[in-house]
Amino acid sequence: MSQFIKYSWNILLVIILTALTQVGGIVYLISIVLSNWIRYQMRGKLALVFTILYLICTFLIVPLTSPWFGRQKIDNNSYLKPANYLTVLLNRNYVTNETNVFLQETSNQLMSEKPEIQIRYLDACFPFIKGFPLLPHLSHNDGRNIDFSLVYEDETGIISNKGKSLSGYGVFEDAREDEFNQCKDCLEKGYFQYDYPKYLTLGSINSDLRFSETGTKELIKVFLSHKNLTKLFIEPHLKHRLNLTDKRVRFHGCGAVRHDDHIHIQIK
Repeated sequence: MSQFIKYSWNILLVIILTALTQVGGIVYLISIVLSNWIRYQMRGKLALVFTILYLICTFLIVPLTSPWFGRQKIDNNSYLKPANYLTVLLNRNYVTNETNVFLQETSNQLMSEKPEIQIRYLDACFPFIKGFPLLPHLSHNDGRNIDFSLVYEDETGIISNKGKSLSGYGVFEDAREDEFNQCKDCLEKGYFQYDYPKYLTLGSINSDLRFSETGTKELIKVFLSHKNLTKLFIEPHLKHRLNLTDKRVRFHGCGAVRHDDHIHIQIK
C-alpha cells in the first residue's frame, strides 16, 4: 500500500507540475532517477535535485530550445517587466516573434509618450507545442495571447507601477452603481467560474492604490495604436468608463472569467 501511495503521489506531482510549468513534470521524473542514482543519503535530496535541475532547465535550456517551436522569451526592458516573477519562474512568459516585436514597439512608444507608465505583463504562453493549454486560461496556447496588469495610482494621482495582488489577478475594479454589472449578470446566468480569480490573488497588497482611469486608458490606447493587435478584452463597465470605442475592444463572454483585474490582448 505504501508503494501505491508513493507512485500515486508522484503521478499527481507530475500532473500538477506539468499543468503549472509545462516542463516541471518531466524534470521531476528525471530528478527521481538522478536522486536514486546518487548514493549519498540526505533529507530532502529529491527536492534539492529537482530544484537545481528545474532552475537550469528554466533559465538555460528552455530559452535556447523554445525558438525551435516558434516561441521566445519576452525581452524585458525598463518599460516592459513581469508584474511578478512567478510568471518567469513558471515558464509563462513565452510568445511568438511577432508578439515580442509588438511588446518592444509598444513599450518604446510608452517610453517616449508616457514615461510614467510601465507595461507590466502577467501570463503569456508556455514555450513549447502550439495548443498546449496554459491553465486556468482558455486561450493562452498559441504564443499570441498575453495578459497585462491594470494601471494604478496613489491617493495624490501619481501613477504607480505596482499591483494590487501578489499574483496580479483577483483584485477587481467593480462596476459602479450606474454601470452595467456584467459579473453579476454572468453569475446569475449560472457561470459560476466567472469571478473565480478572486481565489488566485496569493494575497492582496498595496491597499492604498486605486484604479487609474487615465493611466489604464493611455496604456490601452498604445496597444490599440498597433496594427497587429486583433482583440483586446476588458470588462464592459471599464470599456464604458474609459470611453473605448475601438471595435477590437470586446467582451470575452461569460464562459471565460471577469476582466476587471487585467487586460487581455491577442496579436496577429
